[in-house]
Amino acid sequence: MAVGWAKDGAVQEQIDAGVADAVKRARSRLGHGESRTHCEACEEPIPEARRNALPGVRLCVQCQSEIEKTDAGSSLYNRRGSKDSQLK
Repeated sequence: MAVGWAKDGAVQEQIDAGVADAVKRARSRLGHGESRTHCEACEEPIPEARRNALPGVRLCVQCQSEIEKTDAGSSLYNRRGSKDSQLK
């Protein structure tokens, strides 16, 4: 079903693109390689349990949570735009 001036399947393409972006973002956050013993942001020691649980960990829990707080706000946007912007 076409919506407005959009071609058939355009809504599904937007949904698929959003999911693909989220998957790409999640994969980029996965650790790889050897874990650091000290946080690269604040130089505090990273507990051994965290290093064993998350391969390639580079940040302590506090620094990681601060980064995740700032990242959460940047991913929440409307990809579709408003109908008014589509008509102009």
